[in-house]
Amino acid sequence: MTLLREAIGDSLRRARLAQSRTLREVSTSARVSLGYLSEVERGRKEASSELLAAICAALDVPLSRVLWDVSTIMAGADGLPADAPAQTADAPEAERTAAAESAEAAPEPATATMSVAGARTQIAEDTRIVIPAPRADMLVLVKSN
Repeated sequence: MTLLREAIGDSLRRARLAQSRTLREVSTSARVSLGYLSEVERGRKEASSELLAAICAALDVPLSRVLWDVSTIMAGADGLPADAPAQTADAPEAERTAAAESAEAAPEPATATMSVAGARTQIAEDTRIVIPAPRADMLVLVKSN
């Protein structure tokens, strides 16, 4: 099981290393002790939201990007795709059964025609195109001005 603090630390470390920066540089910029930043990156300390915001600002990475990365790591650790809907174990059986039955009774979705390189293909109207998030070890951060 991956702990949240470990996933946050992994994400922060990858962001720092992608910028070829040292712990000392980031700790100075974030006004966090070198030792504490090291502990956060190794997943040994739970960082407060204020501390995370300071570290992200020092790395010039939006906190939302780090949290997105962390959610991807956590979903992968749970064996779920990152966009998997949440299932609650405490939902009454009748509700789950009713939801399954209504899904089975739903009318067939409309279709659309798509032409790719001269070939025509029927695609259901409710088809979603899913572009997978970058793998956690492939995170690329770009600084924009």
